Amino acid sequence: MELRRRDYHVERPLLNQEQLEELGSRSSATGTLQWRTWFRCSHARARALLLQYFPVLAWLPQYPVRDWLLGDLLSGLSVAIMQLPQGLAYALLAGLPPVFGLYSSFYPVFIYFLFGTSRHISVGTFAVMSVMVGSVTESLAPDEAFLQASNSTVDVAARDAARVQVASTLSVLVGLLQVGLGLVHFGFVVTYLSEPLVRAYTTAASVQVFVSQLKYVFGLHLSSRSGPLSLIYTVLEVCWKLPQTVVGTMVTAVVAGVVLVLVKLFNDKLRRQLPMPLPGELLTLIGATGISYGVGLQHRFGVDVVGKIPAGLVPPVAPSPQLFARLVGNAFAIAVVGFAIAISLGKIFALRHGYRVDSNQELVALGLSNLIGGIFQCFPVSCSMSRSLVQESTGGNTQVAGAISSLFILIIIVKLGELFQDLPKAVLAAVIIVNLKGMLMQFTDICSLWKANRVDLLIWLVTFVATILLNLDLGLAVAVVFSLLLVVVRTQLPHYAVLGQVPDTDIYRDVAEYSEAREVPGVKVFRSSATMYFANAELYSDMLKQRCGVNVDHLISQKKKLLRKQELKLKRLQKENKLPKQAAASKGTSISINVNTSVTDIESNDVEGSKAKQVSAGTELEDTAARGQEDAKAPDMSSLKTLGLPQPDFHSLILDLSSLSFVDTVCLKSLKNIFRDFREIEVEVYMAACHSPVVTQLEAGHFFDASITKQHLFASVHDAVIFALQHPRSSPVNPVLVTKL
Repeated sequence: MELRRRDYHVERPLLNQEQLEELGSRSSATGTLQWRTWFRCSHARARALLLQYFPVLAWLPQYPVRDWLLGDLLSGLSVAIMQLPQGLAYALLAGLPPVFGLYSSFYPVFIYFLFGTSRHISVGTFAVMSVMVGSVTESLAPDEAFLQASNSTVDVAARDAARVQVASTLSVLVGLLQVGLGLVHFGFVVTYLSEPLVRAYTTAASVQVFVSQLKYVFGLHLSSRSGPLSLIYTVLEVCWKLPQTVVGTMVTAVVAGVVLVLVKLFNDKLRRQLPMPLPGELLTLIGATGISYGVGLQHRFGVDVVGKIPAGLVPPVAPSPQLFARLVGNAFAIAVVGFAIAISLGKIFALRHGYRVDSNQELVALGLSNLIGGIFQCFPVSCSMSRSLVQESTGGNTQVAGAISSLFILIIIVKLGELFQDLPKAVLAAVIIVNLKGMLMQFTDICSLWKANRVDLLIWLVTFVATILLNLDLGLAVAVVFSLLLVVVRTQLPHYAVLGQVPDTDIYRDVAEYSEAREVPGVKVFRSSATMYFANAELYSDMLKQRCGVNVDHLISQKKKLLRKQELKLKRLQKENKLPKQAAASKGTSISINVNTSVTDIESNDVEGSKAKQVSAGTELEDTAARGQEDAKAPDMSSLKTLGLPQPDFHSLILDLSSLSFVDTVCLKSLKNIFRDFREIEVEVYMAACHSPVVTQLEAGHFFDASITKQHLFASVHDAVIFALQHPRSSPVNPVLVTKL
């Protein structure tokens, strides 16, 4: 059935701010003192706090064993199969012996099982975090600091012990920062890391990871470098030492890489047919270890292997407080990056499966994972993108899958770890490089951002270049600062528009964009697309005066100059005729001069005809006084028309403040100056569409006074336009136009 078109006619009175507050019964919102509730003790509050900080107690008692246990078991096994080679490989990225990657895949995962709120992310070693840790360990414990004087070789045992201490202390410090930020509800910090920034940062980190593995692929011994341009120097050194490549190491890496790529292609092609993807990394590690042990790759071809992997767990070790001051900057960067990656993936999975992730509790959970892990000689961890996708796609429903994977890693640490002593490091490098495919594919963001948003593309490029050239910690700082500065710059360059009315509606749009929008005669409506604050308040005022088509400052200057001339002329006439003001007043002559900062008025009242004739003929004062009688008043000598200055073609200015989200002191002063300047040129100013919090801030800043009242503030632009037409300051109202509006 066809819907019939109906014409609706809505009538309501014009509402300024005072009338709106009276009609809506506005009252000041009484803020509740939140701190009072912090000290209340009750059974319900204690239970809520317990469930808030121990989320496992909320979902584990309701765990549907029959429905979810099998999926979590298979998912945990799949993740453990991936976590074993990745843990060994990412420990090399951190500059540590491979077994510490296994420790970092056990303790933090189990801690997150107790405190985390995401059901699907896989916590543990991650390439970006590992390379950030590696840059710290290699800078604080370089190879050159452990050279033996006898034969100029590196004392590997002492170097590894020092690096483990640095990495574990760094993990404790990262954990303390994350827990502290989580307890003070600082989870919103991740909002300052936009998606283009995070993707560019992880892309640059993947390039760092790729370059760091070249020495294992070619079997080269490179100098330990850190700081700005270290990546460039490393690439140049690799190119310089290519003739020293160990052929057996390179062949091992290439073969392992080809096998891994083929297995991944096979898994992608038969994704629907396979119940779970083939564990390519695990099969490659097992095969490479067997071949290395059987053929003797280390002794016959000089292939570097993992070496001794101690069985069992290590006792807890206290961190080194002496390192805190040197590690705090890197720790903060690692803490923020790790949390950003984890919360981003956690929110994606939460949205997909219909549950909520608490960002502050995630900070606490990650912090406790790093804090306790650091005590047990783990290095900082976060969430792995590849493992999280596997955990979700293989049927994982809760963090039970993570707990199961950590138990499998525990078995490997206690019993099976020593079996991988003959594993070539080149194979681990191949595993890392092949797993970088997803992050390296993010280079396609350049093309998509070029078409979609070039400002985001600029953020992407600056983040990538800064991270490549300045290393990971300084690169992140530069990226965040540049992103925030870009936001400030964009608020300083908003879109300013003069609005016109769309015919037969109460809608006002930019006359430059809408050809049918027409300016209301005698009224200017001005709007900015960004809020006005200290950074753009001056630009707002300048653009307002420019768009109105009137040189306001020049007009005010000319007006004050002419008024000053009139005042001087009047004083000269009084001096020439020796008529002091007191004598003139006693004889019935009253001359009043009122000059203030905003308007200079000159009025001459009650001038006797006999006295006025004594003044020189031909002057303005004589003409005015001669026509005056005892009760007559002279015209306003301070008006633009009387002074012979051009008048604006509008009598009212309306500021559309719908985009104003907050008010600072500079904004208040700028608005007051706008009222003052436009009233100088005989234009009345009104404000429209202010939000309630903005009105409250205007009141708190004492914006309203005797000259600017709430009657100058209207609920909508249309209300302000109609009121301005009905109460023009200097032009007669057009009743036909008002009726039409």
